[in-house]
Amino acid sequence: MDPANLTRVSEFLLLGLSEEPELQPVLYGLFLSMYLITVLGNLLIILAIGSDSHLHTPMYFFLSNLSLADICITSTTIPKMLMNIQTQSKVITYAECLTQMYFFTLFGGWDHFLLTVMAYDRFVAICHPLQYMVIMNPQLCVLLVLVFWILSALDSLLQCLMVLHLSFCPDLEIPHFFCELNQMNQLACSDNFLNNIVMYFATVLLGGGPLVGILYSYSKIVSSIRAIPSAQGKYKAFSTCASHLSVVSLFYGTSLGVYLSSAGTHSSQPSATASVMYTVVTPMLNPFIYSLKNRDIKGALRRLIRVSGKLGTIILNQKM
Repeated sequence: MDPANLTRVSEFLLLGLSEEPELQPVLYGLFLSMYLITVLGNLLIILAIGSDSHLHTPMYFFLSNLSLADICITSTTIPKMLMNIQTQSKVITYAECLTQMYFFTLFGGWDHFLLTVMAYDRFVAICHPLQYMVIMNPQLCVLLVLVFWILSALDSLLQCLMVLHLSFCPDLEIPHFFCELNQMNQLACSDNFLNNIVMYFATVLLGGGPLVGILYSYSKIVSSIRAIPSAQGKYKAFSTCASHLSVVSLFYGTSLGVYLSSAGTHSSQPSATASVMYTVVTPMLNPFIYSLKNRDIKGALRRLIRVSGKLGTIILNQKM
C-alpha cells in the first residue's frame, strides 16, 4: 500500500446491524428495552446482595461483581448505538472508538475471569465443604477480583496501544454496532501482523485459560457429585452450581457461535448480528437465571421490594 494513501483518521462510520431505514425505529425500541432490562435487572441483583447480610458470602460477592461487569459492558456499546440511530448518524470519533474498544475489552475480560473464579468457588464448596470458609476467605476473594481487574486493564491497554500504531485506508466503515478490536485490525492498511499476533495470543491466554479453568473445576465437581450416595444429595449439590453453569453455557456458547459464524463467512455483518447474543442478550438474561433458580436471591429481592415500598410510603406521607 502506498504510504500516501494511509492516514491518521479522525472518525469512523459504524454501519450497525442494518442499514434499512424502516428497521431503525424497531432496532432503537428493541435495544433500548434490552438495555433498560439489563441495567435494572443487574442493579437489583447488586442491591439485593448488598442489603441482605445472609448473602454476604463469596459466591454472591462474585455474582454482584459479575452483575456490575454486565452493566458496564452493555453501557459501553448500546448507548452509542442508540444515539446514532436517534441522530441518524453513523459517525464515531477516533478517540471514542478507542475508548469504546478499551472498556469493552476490559469488561469482557473481567467477565471471563469472574466466571472462572465463580466456578472455582463452586468447586471448593462441593469438593471441600469443611474448608470452604477457610479457603474462600474475604481477603482472597477481594484479591482475586483486584488481580483479575488489573490483568484485564493491562490487556485492554496493550491492545489499544497496538491499535494506536496502525494507519488506516480511506474506507473507514466498520460493519459492526461498536468498535471491536478485530474489526479495527482488519481496517488497517499498515502492517497489522504484530497486532494480530498479540490479539490472538491474548485471546488464547485470557479467553482459553479461564475456559480451561472452568472445565477443570466442573470435572472435579461432577466427580464429587457422582460419589454422593443419595439422589437427594446429588440434586442438592448440583443445584448450588446450576445457575452458574447455565450462565457459563450461555456465555461461551454464544461466544463460540460468533467465532464460528465469522470464520464461516466473508462478511462481517452476520458476525455483528451474532455478537448481539453475548454482548447484549447474555447480560440481560443473567439476572433472570440467578433469580429464577436461586431461592436466596428471590427472597432478598422480595425483602428489598418490601423495604423500598415502605420507604416510598413514608416519603409520600411526609410530603403530604
